[in-house]
Amino acid sequence: MAVIETRSIDYIPLAERHGKVRDLWPLWFMGDAHLATLATGAISVVGGLDLFWSSLAVIGGCALGTVLMALHCTQGPHLGLPQMIQSRPQFGYIGALLVWFVALFSYIGFNALNQSLAASTLKELAGLPRGISIVSFALVAVILAAAGYDLIHKAQRVLAYLMLAVLAVYTAGFLATADLATLFRPGPFLPTLFIAQFFAAAGYQLSWSIYVSDYSRYLPREVGIASSFAWTFCGAMIGGAWMMLVGAVGAAAFTDPDIVVALRRSADAIFSGLGFSEFGLILMISSFGGLITITSLNLYGASLTLLSVIDSLRPIRLGVAPRMAALAVVFAASLSLSLVVDGNVLHGFEAFIGVLLYLFTPWTAINLADFFFVRKGHYSIRAMFMADGLYGRWNWRGLTAYGIGFIAMIPAFKTGLYIGPIAAALGGADISMLIGLPVAAAVYLWLCRDLDLAAELEQIARLDSNLETEPMR
Repeated sequence: MAVIETRSIDYIPLAERHGKVRDLWPLWFMGDAHLATLATGAISVVGGLDLFWSSLAVIGGCALGTVLMALHCTQGPHLGLPQMIQSRPQFGYIGALLVWFVALFSYIGFNALNQSLAASTLKELAGLPRGISIVSFALVAVILAAAGYDLIHKAQRVLAYLMLAVLAVYTAGFLATADLATLFRPGPFLPTLFIAQFFAAAGYQLSWSIYVSDYSRYLPREVGIASSFAWTFCGAMIGGAWMMLVGAVGAAAFTDPDIVVALRRSADAIFSGLGFSEFGLILMISSFGGLITITSLNLYGASLTLLSVIDSLRPIRLGVAPRMAALAVVFAASLSLSLVVDGNVLHGFEAFIGVLLYLFTPWTAINLADFFFVRKGHYSIRAMFMADGLYGRWNWRGLTAYGIGFIAMIPAFKTGLYIGPIAAALGGADISMLIGLPVAAAVYLWLCRDLDLAAELEQIARLDSNLETEPMR
């Protein structure tokens, strides 16, 4: 095993595949069980919804978003490619730039959030200045991202079992000391806040879809779709819902605008009656480790996406050197943004998740519809790296379906600048995801009804006949 990963956006040959499908569980458990996830679970509680209804919204939203995310993960072992490259058959060699720019926006935004949370945590733990904290944290994360796939997986496995133990102790302490009947007594149902929390949780989980198969693409192809889906879903669902509920509890118990401070106070309060008043410190340190690794995942995924963008504009040499150059660029961009954003991590976070939900919903519907129902997993790997190949520069079917799906969502949008008529009729509740998913998928399926799949299969067999023995370029 190489210390530094040598591949970038290129195909992973079957001879280089390795790992166990069960390793997806700790990877995605820890992908969610960190400080950034807390903010998502606290949105409705901070807004005034009680803990009972907030918890139901968190669990339901997590389930919806995680199903979609886990379906994307199954594409990794099957195709051996990063997630974003897999968008070329649906949108075209150049047309896929549409979703790749959205993905880059997402990576940089999440890392700005993560680095702001890191600064809040280090200030709470050691009183370190914000700027020094952000830079130090980012440097550790980028070193892990530079090492690549295998080291990231290994770090996630170690941290996952540590975090699992800490969360179990926190939850046991909470159940032993809290007045559950009072705390979870249903109050007035506030549909707007409930829906906002539901789709914030769904959007947060869905946002991993843009790179989830980056971390399954080295697995042997024979692991199959069912097992890769199950292990990913269980890890992300348990880690995401559990950590969001911890955030909701912390926000309900201590209405501090800094969710990190609220977390520490809630944990200390729970265990002070048991003779141990510093458990919040342990919980914060454990969560901080996960914050480092998820930032590494974002940097790694962003570097692959940037390479995909550049490769669409001008074909590049594949390998480790281009990946390092792209990593340096996205590292500088996310670090610069995090140094200027507001230190309050809840400020604008709901709006950021909302924007991601709008932009990723049509893409995820089209990508999954194509993989499971149109082409049914049959693609030419070589054609995805050919500007004028089988999938063309622009795929009007995918782009049209994306546009119609997005437009169909607009009446249900709720933003600071615009409230659509459907959202207004529902009292400000945003249900755009429930519109965009079926509309984009249905339009794409309808447009693909005359696609000559038999001719495609013949070309795939010809193009990929020597895929395992000849280099991509």
